[in-house]
Amino acid sequence: MSLFDYKVSDLHELLHKKELKVTDLVEESYKRITQVEGKVQAFLTLDEERARQTASSLDDKLATDSQKGLLFGMPIGVKDNIVTKGLRTTCASKILENFNPIYDATVVQKLQQQETITIGKLNMDEFAMGSSNENSHYQKTRNPWDLDRVPGGSSGGSAASVAAGEVLFSLGSDTGGSIRQPAAFCGVVGLKPTYGRVSRFGLVAFASSLDQIGPITRTVEDNAYLLQAISGLDPMDSTSANVQVPNFVSALNGDVKGLKIAVPKEYLGEGVNESVRQSVLDALKVLEKQGAVWEEVSLPHSKYALAAYYLLSSSEASANLARFDGVRYGYRTPNADNLLDLYKKSRSEGFGDEVKRRIMLGTFALSSGYYDAYYKKAQQVRTLIKKDFEDVFEKYDVIIGPTTPTPAFKIGENIDDPLTMYVNDILTIPVNLAGVPGISVPCGFDHGLPLGLQIIGKHFDEATIYRVAHAFEQATDYHKQKPGL
Repeated sequence: MSLFDYKVSDLHELLHKKELKVTDLVEESYKRITQVEGKVQAFLTLDEERARQTASSLDDKLATDSQKGLLFGMPIGVKDNIVTKGLRTTCASKILENFNPIYDATVVQKLQQQETITIGKLNMDEFAMGSSNENSHYQKTRNPWDLDRVPGGSSGGSAASVAAGEVLFSLGSDTGGSIRQPAAFCGVVGLKPTYGRVSRFGLVAFASSLDQIGPITRTVEDNAYLLQAISGLDPMDSTSANVQVPNFVSALNGDVKGLKIAVPKEYLGEGVNESVRQSVLDALKVLEKQGAVWEEVSLPHSKYALAAYYLLSSSEASANLARFDGVRYGYRTPNADNLLDLYKKSRSEGFGDEVKRRIMLGTFALSSGYYDAYYKKAQQVRTLIKKDFEDVFEKYDVIIGPTTPTPAFKIGENIDDPLTMYVNDILTIPVNLAGVPGISVPCGFDHGLPLGLQIIGKHFDEATIYRVAHAFEQATDYHKQKPGL
């Protein structure tokens, strides 16, 4: 049994009883990475020397002072679009292959205050643009449940590293489902917090009005502990919300009696695999047995979410990625004859195909003569989608549906078909457009491949989501299943 099969609270207890050392946890992590990383390929950069030094100093601290926080000494992986001081941050792009940040993201600072240990930086789709991890410039991360399949994206490395037991938990980012979709594909727990709950300072921007950092873990309880640590107002981020951070762990009481669940008919309709649909209906039966009630509802504008999302996110990306120009930092072409040539060639050679595709789409949508027809219209649709959620939440506590329409697909299966790839996020995207929180928890298997249940809550009501997710988790054993590797 691996140390990472224990919950955080159990490991915390073992540390304080002196039955375990922080160095044991770090060595366990690197030992597992040595064993499986050649197959999974979740990490882009490891921070071994610093991690071992930190572990040793934390062991000394533990010997003299037993009062330490719950995340003390816990090994964590960080998605490679979250900046880490002195540790390479590439966004899985050639254009940032040698970028060494001079400061830490706020979430990284918060974890350092909790005295966690960063094991390394995790692979992703380039600049978080993708649903399969096949858009990384460096390597393709594989799904630990089936190495011929994708782990999901863009936080595929974050989900795969937790599923493979390389780290206890990881940080990902979610712009249109990039935490929840890979969590579903890899059979782990992934939460996208309410927009503004967690600081975005130090997250390399893809689409600023949609991006949100969140935790990926083995259990709901661990997820609550990690969100607790990274949440809160940040003066460095103007979109960070001045909202009290509740004790998320205290919400895990297993009581869902009388809870009202809405199930959108659009989330179980055309395009959703029968095994996925059945797993959601079975999950609802589990919650019904515990006293919850559910009814079918409609989110009528969700059918427009995909189109609105790709216009809005690409428009924001085209503005955000303009800073990578070959002048100030990042890759610079050696073959430029003049300044214009430098811009063109640095960006052409530095960005991958998917990033270029979205920059071009976004630039077109924002251009004179097309702005009103595309970008403005997409913003209007976004408002209608947000209103759909508000209407449902007037009567119901949570919304439940599948996280993804299918289990993980094979590597290479959809890479040449961008539209099919985009449809993978059809069930997660509305949550980002509305800014509400959503979690994916394991809820079944299809031919040995994990399936995810998505639980969506009201703004800043992650506590209720956790309560429902934890009640379901305690009544099932899907989260205890592990890939063979």
